[in-house]
Order: sequence, then C-alpha cells, then structure tokens
Amino acid sequence: MGGGTRAAGLNEAQAEAVQSTEGPVLILAGAGTGKTRTVIFRIANLLERGVDPRNILAVTFTNKAACEMRERVGEMVRRKAAEEMTVCTFHSLCVRVLRVHAGLLGYNTNFSIAAGGDRDGLVKQLIVQHGGAKEKIKPWDITAAVSRQKNAGMSLGEIPDDLVRTVAMSYQRELRARNALDFDDLLVLAEQVLREQREAREYWRERYRYVTVDEFQDTNGLQMDLLMQLVGPPHNICVVGDDDQSIYGWRGAQVSNILQFGHFFPDPKVVRLENNYRSTEAILSVANELISNSPARHEKTLRATIKGG
Repeated sequence: MGGGTRAAGLNEAQAEAVQSTEGPVLILAGAGTGKTRTVIFRIANLLERGVDPRNILAVTFTNKAACEMRERVGEMVRRKAAEEMTVCTFHSLCVRVLRVHAGLLGYNTNFSIAAGGDRDGLVKQLIVQHGGAKEKIKPWDITAAVSRQKNAGMSLGEIPDDLVRTVAMSYQRELRARNALDFDDLLVLAEQVLREQREAREYWRERYRYVTVDEFQDTNGLQMDLLMQLVGPPHNICVVGDDDQSIYGWRGAQVSNILQFGHFFPDPKVVRLENNYRSTEAILSVANELISNSPARHEKTLRATIKGG
C-alpha cells in the first residue's frame, strides 16, 4: 500500500499513521479527523505487507465496533484474512487468554461468565441471605463495590461498609463454587496469568505480534497493565485516541494512559490527525480555544476542511 495511501484519499498525517507499523505508535485523532478510516487502512497495510492475520489483534470497546472494523478490513483485503484476525473487546480478549491458561491459576478453563440477570439474581439472593433487604441494600451497591475493588487491585475484604463487604465476599465465594467469573474477574485474572506465568505471556506475545487499541483514552489502569504484559519487544502496539474526548473517568478510565503512553512504551512514534472533516471553521475556532485551557493534554489543533461559518 506504500504508494497507494494518497491515491486512496488519505491526507499526509493519515498516510504517515498507516505506514508507521513498527514499534509503539500513538495516533492522536481529534473528533472528525477520519480516525476509523485510518485504523482500517493501517490494518489492511499490515496484511498487504504479508503479516500473518493470526498475528494481528485489534481491541475495541464494543462488539458492534469490532464487527464493523472486521467488515471494513474485509472489504479492502481478502475476506479470509480479515476473518483470521482477532478483533474483539478487552473482555473477549481476556476470555481467549483464560480459556487457554486459566488452569495455571488453578481455575477450570471451562468457566462460565456471570453477567446480566444471572449475576444480579445471585446478588439479590445473597443480599436477602445476609439481611441486606432490611437495610435497603441494592444489587448495584454490591456490584459497583466489587468492580471498584477488583479494578483497583484491592481485596474485597477492604470494602469499608460491613454489610456490603460481607455480601461481596460471599458473592465471590459463590462464583468460585460455581466455576464462574464476572467481567471484572476476566480482566484481573488475564492480567495476572500473563504477569505471573511466563508460559502464558510468551504464548500470547508470540500470537499477537501487532496490537491496535481503539478509543485508548477510555482505558483504565487494569487494561493498561494487561497491555503491558501482552505486548513485548519490539512493542508493536498502536493506540488510537484523543485525550480531549476522555469522558469516562466516572467508570475508571484513566486519561493518564494516553498522556503518559511514552512512559509505558518508550519512544513512541506520535502522529496527530488534525484535519477535521465534520465541522466548520467557526465551530472549530471556539472548540480549539476552549480546549486549549486544559492543563493536561497533548498539543493539537483541529483544522477545518469545511470553509465558512
């Protein structure tokens, strides 16, 4: 794809991002700058260069986004190659890891996943069992506390509220007895097995030699830890995001992951997508002025391709 990026309608920065395939790469993609198109072309470029599709991993935040990415890559290259790539969410990635290596942590690889109504039903049952109904404890109180502790790497025994702590610990014991993992367990245990077990770490690093992470500004600390264990030298990881669009701090997202990417993966190639194809000059002028007041951000200025007000 070397000479075809401009012919395909990519601008200079997008073409640079597409061609930057080796080592750590940070693509700062402002709103309306053609981020998804750039990511699709970059993955297609890897395939056209002869990278085995089974060695390519792309992580998105929703199953819908994963399906769309696979579909669009398949429209550019051999569909079979697109189907052989791994395009999935963080949780789906962790399921893959644990189906192979959960046994190294003493878990059955044939685990079930506790989610939705099944999980809430179990929590409600345990609340009643421990007298929480009288205290008007809700399932959300328990699941939120459990998730917060697990993602922070803290023990459930450190939950300050006595009743919430009791129900939470009972919940975790019940999951283990049922050979079940919740979504937070998937992240915690996948990171743990990669960190503690060299066999697992080397297996997955060999499998996924090229890793792409979309919406990187929405990752949390545990997901960052997982990536650091998954991606070994020569650190062929490309993360795509915009620190100015980080809005999920309330659910654990850490904008520091994108601000300090070079700390986790030293000397990254940084590409800024600044040509905006969605908004007018007048709108972007106001947006640039407002966002420039943010004390912690990567410097970038959106430029309108749509003239006028």
